[in-house]
Amino acid sequence: MSLRTPLGKVRGLGSAKEGTQHFWVQRVSAVALVPLTIWLVASLVCLTGAGRDEVLDWLGSPVQAILMLLLVIAGFYHLKLGIQVILEDYVHGEGAKLATSLLNTFVCFAGGAVSVFAVLKIAFGG
Repeated sequence: MSLRTPLGKVRGLGSAKEGTQHFWVQRVSAVALVPLTIWLVASLVCLTGAGRDEVLDWLGSPVQAILMLLLVIAGFYHLKLGIQVILEDYVHGEGAKLATSLLNTFVCFAGGAVSVFAVLKIAFGG
């Protein structure tokens, strides 16, 4: 016996009204990370033995820089979503949950911003 209304069953929403969206966004970001990670690993294998200048030239290429930016953005976003689920499941106090959620958002945003800055600096030869 379910306590959900028929409309709630059709929409697929939980009590928070956003559970399925979070689930799907996390899955979509994971799917996006698969080819990007394969690209990165293959590129790193090809760059084995390359010098610093060769690696910087490689990352300075527009295609490589864009793919790296996509990897960084998708990776940090996926990280934020995954840690958020863990915090919601295992942090029980409301104050602690809010604090850790804010810290998670800040750390993921800061890490992503620093990474994007680094890629752009290399790409534009700064």
